[in-house]
Amino acid sequence: MIVMITLLFATTALILFMEKANNDLAVDARVIVANRLRKDAYSAVEVTLATLVDFGIADSGLHSTAEGWGDPLTWAGWSPDPGHTVEVSFQDESGKIPLIHADAAVLNNLFQSPSWAMTQNDSQHLTDVLLSWMQQNYIPTNAVNPDYEQSAIPYDPPLRAIRSFTELRAIDYARDVFYDKQGRPNDRWWRFCDDFSVFAFAHPDINGANSDVLAAVGQFGDDQQQSVSDYLAGTGNYSSLGQQWFQNSTALRGVVGAVGNSASFGTAITALRILVTVHEGPHSQFRLSVVVAPQGGAKTVQTTATDMKAGTSNSGTGETASATSISGQQTATQTNSTATTAQTAAAAAANIQYPFTILEVLENDQIPIQPPPPPPPPK
Repeated sequence: MIVMITLLFATTALILFMEKANNDLAVDARVIVANRLRKDAYSAVEVTLATLVDFGIADSGLHSTAEGWGDPLTWAGWSPDPGHTVEVSFQDESGKIPLIHADAAVLNNLFQSPSWAMTQNDSQHLTDVLLSWMQQNYIPTNAVNPDYEQSAIPYDPPLRAIRSFTELRAIDYARDVFYDKQGRPNDRWWRFCDDFSVFAFAHPDINGANSDVLAAVGQFGDDQQQSVSDYLAGTGNYSSLGQQWFQNSTALRGVVGAVGNSASFGTAITALRILVTVHEGPHSQFRLSVVVAPQGGAKTVQTTATDMKAGTSNSGTGETASATSISGQQTATQTNSTATTAQTAAAAAANIQYPFTILEVLENDQIPIQPPPPPPPPK
């Protein structure tokens, strides 16, 4: 009996050890594959950026893949390591609405558009909670007063533009709109990501704007939206022209007429997302997402959170403030040292003269992937 019990425990321990070993081996193998494919991914990005520079110089900026840079690796004649294949695609991040500049009118126009199909009350409610989260002096239209201090972990709204779409989970009512009962992003969350950008730039690029952005920012109706789509794709009334891109607001008005607000759009890409996938065989791959901005283009949101109780921005910690009050001489020395370091870094960056600013870099699981739609119900 004792021998059987001993064998049972030994067998159970062996099974658990083998399962853990398999998991550890799988993780290690994935890391090894990622390290092997990462080089080609970043090389592809550098080749792509070099190609974009050439087209940007020739066309006075980047506007659309119709200019010829949609397949940058072939254009540059670059090939990955043997056994690897590389795919590059683009998303015009500046074709979206910059959240930092979104006001109540734009948000309400969007949420009440046919694609969002929200009622006026729900649209206003969502607009109120979003702007109350992002703006210090916003006055809600409805009686919206979320009490975040009563949460399991109390917190205050940052009163600055959203820096990550994961913040939506923390915003009252917005979490009900953008997440399902299991806490997973729903279709509206993905639509919100398609319509808005967390980066700062002046105007959405008309050449990359989707129908939601055309309706909310330009206040274009279905006919105007179709005309813009036809012009860019070279279809419909513009089939004889082939693919086009808008180079100024005058050209846009020539397509949409006097309806809407053409002046609200830019015509050049100020933030571009480069998506690279490196394949090795049928199962191994490495994914890379890089958002870049040309010189004078988009920037990351730099504003700091605001302490609601004090009414001031918190750019540092209490520890730093304490150190400052203890020794003014020490603080002055640290400030001078920091300034010197910053000046040295700025001078080095100027010498490099890199043509793009890297706004974001994501690898593999960091890149959100929209799940495929559920299969249709059986007939």
